[in-house]
Formats: sequence, C-alpha cells, structure tokens
Amino acid sequence: MKKTGPLKPRLLNRELSWLDFNSRVLEMAQDASFPLLERVRFLAIFASNLDEFFMKRVGGLHRQRESALADRSIDGLTVSQQLIAIHDRIHPQLAAQMNCWFKDLHPALKSHGISVKRYDDLPTQQKIYCDGFFKKQVFPILTPLAVVPGHPFPFISNLSKSMGVMLEAPSRKTSGNFIEGDRSFVRIKLPDNLPRWVKLPCATGEKSDTLSFVSLEGVISANLDQLFPGMKVLEHHLFRVTRNADSEMDEEDADDLLSQVEQELRRRRMAGVVRLEIPENMSAAMKQMIIDGLEVQADDVYLVKGPVDMDDLMELTRIDRPDLKFRKWVAITPPRLADDNSDIFSVIRSGDLLVHHPYESFAESVERFITSAVNDPKTLAIKMTLYRTSMESPFVTALIRAAEMGKQVAVLVEIKARFDEQRNVELAQRLEKAGVHVVYGLVGLKTHTKLAAVVRDEPEGLRTYVHIGTGNYNSNTAQLYTDVGLFTADPTITDDVTELFHYLTGRSLKSDYQKLLVAPVGMRDKFIDMIDREIAHAKAGKQAYIIGKMNALQDKSMIEKLYEASEAGVKIDLIVRGFCCLVPGVEGMSQNIRVISILGRFLEHSRIYYFHNAGSDEYYIGSADWMYRNLEARVEAITPVEDRQLQQNLRKILDIMLADTASTWLMQPDATWKRIEPQADAPGTQDQLMQLALNSLK
Repeated sequence: MKKTGPLKPRLLNRELSWLDFNSRVLEMAQDASFPLLERVRFLAIFASNLDEFFMKRVGGLHRQRESALADRSIDGLTVSQQLIAIHDRIHPQLAAQMNCWFKDLHPALKSHGISVKRYDDLPTQQKIYCDGFFKKQVFPILTPLAVVPGHPFPFISNLSKSMGVMLEAPSRKTSGNFIEGDRSFVRIKLPDNLPRWVKLPCATGEKSDTLSFVSLEGVISANLDQLFPGMKVLEHHLFRVTRNADSEMDEEDADDLLSQVEQELRRRRMAGVVRLEIPENMSAAMKQMIIDGLEVQADDVYLVKGPVDMDDLMELTRIDRPDLKFRKWVAITPPRLADDNSDIFSVIRSGDLLVHHPYESFAESVERFITSAVNDPKTLAIKMTLYRTSMESPFVTALIRAAEMGKQVAVLVEIKARFDEQRNVELAQRLEKAGVHVVYGLVGLKTHTKLAAVVRDEPEGLRTYVHIGTGNYNSNTAQLYTDVGLFTADPTITDDVTELFHYLTGRSLKSDYQKLLVAPVGMRDKFIDMIDREIAHAKAGKQAYIIGKMNALQDKSMIEKLYEASEAGVKIDLIVRGFCCLVPGVEGMSQNIRVISILGRFLEHSRIYYFHNAGSDEYYIGSADWMYRNLEARVEAITPVEDRQLQQNLRKILDIMLADTASTWLMQPDATWKRIEPQADAPGTQDQLMQLALNSLK
C-alpha cells in the first residue's frame, strides 16, 4: 500500500497567520539595509501590533472560552488549542525581538551617537540631573498604592506600566528580642504624561552631538528612598497588564446605541486580563502576589527578558537624525489639480480622477474636495462617512462651518470603530452641537465604507460629485498608509452613492445597485459571479486572470471559489499585506495561485481588484477585504474604475508590486512565508511609486 504524507490544510488559522504577518514586520527591524531609526520604528510597530492582537484576538478567544462556545476555527482547532498554538508561536518571536534590540539595534544606536543607558551606568553629573528631574517632574505626580489589609490589590488599567515594589519596615526590638520587619507590596503607576525615555545632558567627555537617554523607570527606581523614607526596598520591577478589548454588544436591544457604546467603554476598562508581562528576574513571591491580585492564569504570564513595553521605542524614532531615516517624502499635487485656482468640480466633471496616497497629496485632493464644497455657493449638501479620524481633523472644522453656513450636512460617524469609540463619540457630539445631521451607524453592522458626496446646483440642474476611497478620512494616516480614491460625477455611480447614503441614514432597504458593489447586500455575490466568469473563460480555452490586492483574506467561501478557479486554469495573483487563510501553490488545489505580501515604509492599505474578462479588463477599488466581516457584517462599497487611462494607472501599480524583489514575501505551499531574495540596488515597490509620482510632473 502506497504511503501518503499528511494532508495539507485547505484553510489556515487566522490568528496564527496574523502572527506570521507580525513576524514579517519583525524581519523589517532585523533588515540591516534599512535606515537605523526606521528599524527601531519597525521593532516598536511589532510590539504595538502584538498589544492589539492580545486585546482583540486573544481577548476574543478568552471570551469564547468563558462562554463555553464550541465553535472551532476554520482549520478545526478548539479555543484551547488555538491559545496553546498562539503561545508557542509568540515565544520565539519575543526572543527574536529582544535579540534584535540588545545585540543589534541598541549597539548600533550607540555607534551613531544615540545611547540608551542604565541609571547605574551613568556618570555622576547625569545621575544628579536625573535625581533633580525626579524631584521636580516625577515625585509630585506619583501615587504609590500599598496592598495592605483594608486596601485590596489596586485596579491596573489596560497597557499601563506599573512598578511593583516590595518594602520592609525596620526591625524593632522588644524585651531584648528583634522582631522581623513587616513586608508590604506597593504599586506605582508610571505617569502616561511623561516621556518613557528621559533625555540627558551631555556628560563630560561626550561629543556635543551625542544623545543619551535613560528610562523613566530607571529614574524612579534610583529614587525610591524618596518615596519610602525609612523603609527598606527589597526589590522592584516593572510589569504591564493587557486587558480584553473584545466584546459583543447586544445592539438589537439597544434603544440608544450611543449610550451602549459608552457603557461598553466602561466595561472594557474593567475587562479581564489576557496578558501579564513581568521581568524574568522577579522573585517568585512578588510574581505570585501580582498573579493572585490580578487573577491571571499561568498561561497568560509572559516573562520578559528586556524592556517591558517596547512600543515606547517609537519615541526614539522622533529624534532629528535624517541620516538615520528614509529620505523625506513630500506628496505631489495630482497634476490635474496643480492649478490652485482651478475649480475641482470642473476637473472632475471633465473626467474621473484617480488619486494615490501618500504619493499624491491627500490635502490637495480629498481635503480640497470638501473645503471647496464648503466655500462654494452652489453647494447645497455634503455627505460623508467617518470611520476613523481625529478631533483636530480639517474635515470636522469644514463640516461644522458648512452647517453654520446653512448647507445640508449629513455625517455617519461609526462610533463602534474599535479603539476609536471614545474619540468618535466626542466627535459625533461636537458635530451635532454645530447643527450637523449625525447618524451613529446601523444596528448590527459597522459602517466601514469610505464615501463623500457633494450636491451642487448647476445651470443644468442638480449634480452630485463623489469620492470613493480605500482609506479613512484621516489626514494623519493618509501620510503613512497607501490608499487610492476615485472622484467621479458619473451619474450612475453618484446615484448609487446617493441611494447608499439613504440606506445609511434612513430606512431604505435597497439591495440592488447599478455599478457599486455594496456589502452586505450583494458584494459577495457579484465577486463570486466575476470569478465564475473567469472560470468559464478558462474552461473555454481563453485567457483568465484575477489580481486581488487586500489587507487580509479569510472568507471561507471566497477561498473555496478561488481554489475552484485555480483548478479550472485561472491564473490568480494575490497581494495580501496581513493574514491569509488560503494556501497557494498546492497541486490539485491551488497550483495556479500565488500569494505575496509587501511591506515598506508605508502601510499597504489599498484594496484593488482586477478581472481579465476575456480582454475587457475590469478594475475595482474600495473599502472591503475578502473577509467574512467585510462581506457580511459591515457596510462596504467598491466601485468600478472604468476610464481606460485610470485603469492603466492601476495596472502599473499592480505590475510594480507583482514584480517587486526588494521587500516581498512569497507564501509557500506549506503555508510558511519566505522573503524573495532582494536584488542588489533594486528599488522597492514604494520607491518606484514615489518615482512614478515625480515623473508625472514632467
């Protein structure tokens, strides 16, 4: 009987695939070809990503375990099996993270005049400075909390850094005998409003351009006698808690969605611990006291062999050392908008406009679109969706001004956007007070689509102009994330957008749209139809080709349909930045599918979809990944890009990515990721796209 090897999985575990993605981020920190401070930034991003993973994904698994849900992951693992696999995958990554810092980045920084020092290693004059800094800037705002009878273990907030201190009172003599001093545990919260890394003055003998830092906890540790005079400090250690941020609000019973979100934020503050980080040299007694006080399970304790909370290394990347960073990029103004005096609505009316951020300026395109509408006397109405933005956003100021001018302004603020809930609640309330019509989203769905519409009164009658994008209306992230957006006055598309806004703000039940692909009402079916069409072409002996660029691929039915297309002979290229639950390159299942992941100085965030359609090329852009939540549990919109020149622009972007050999990982048939060997001096995708933008100005 012929022996067969183990069956290859058809679907990969989402959580483990995400950890593979974060491992690729860590590889960026380990890449000596990148500028030094950029490598430090990637190390900080790795740590920050892991924080969010524990809060959301591990938190979700904890919730499932506590509720005794029997659901298995798409690869058949139970909750307990997934948690074990996650721990097994993370521990080697943490070891690599610390190795990267101590053996590589830390000494490299020192060789470039940037020193991160231990307090004990400081010369006397720098210690004197630290002690003065402690007395003036730190001591007054610290609040030590002792754990003694009548004072239970203090509540420790999510991701806050705490110093645990074990104290002993002096021994006292009674009747000729010494009584051992009482011991107590004290928790000190490191202030969030002070820098983690305290900048030091140059010491004698150091070069004037040398930058030296010491950790805030190092300064506090050296001055504990000031906090506890007369007491003996037995030990002190920094530790950190991560709490569960996953939740399931029962929106069906919510009379007031805004109030329920506010209640959920309060519940989240008290949520259970999903990770406790403590240094490996902490005594067993202190360790057990913290574990018992926080009611943490042993599997959720992570021993740290270096600095706790390494995402604070991001502070060091703000040092003004351009020689240790990527060359500065200034986004160009899209050529068709280069004339500051040109009317953006005339430009859009003359033909669709595609913009690509951050290569092309967000301020000179998207922001200009809205501010022009505000200042335009012909504008009657402005409508927008806001998923993640900032309180200081120029959009907020512009929309308030438009409402004050008497224009009809309607904004959907998605207050359920994870980790932005509080900010979005405050934002929504601010807009409402200014007279803006604010909608808080739909019950049971998140509104993730990126839409803006402007209605103008023109000589020919009312005309609507829209922007449909792949990224949030956030001026800050628009400089860091790659996204594309389409401006159009095509009546068919603008009518669809108008109908979609009616669905979002009113009671419309419209489910059929002329050109837009809208979730959750029809997007999945239309994508499946287009894949089926490529399958039919392949079976008829015609060329069949699909390209999908997205952040993540997880939806089971989409993956199975892609497998079917591969088996029919359809060539499929997938550019997936984050996790991917599809297994490519497996004979008899996915041999015609290639999956790559591209990382770089900007976060690849755009979603672009291409279908060959027997030579009648079709391109789509929008807000949705091929994930179950995007197709079924969110309001999403994807638009066709029909202008031939704009299609060529999108194809050039995709072709550059598919040919990249500088910062690309290729997914193997065994589900591992292998970095494509960088070719000497070969520019990466993002370098090429920056140059492409500059060339457009010639």
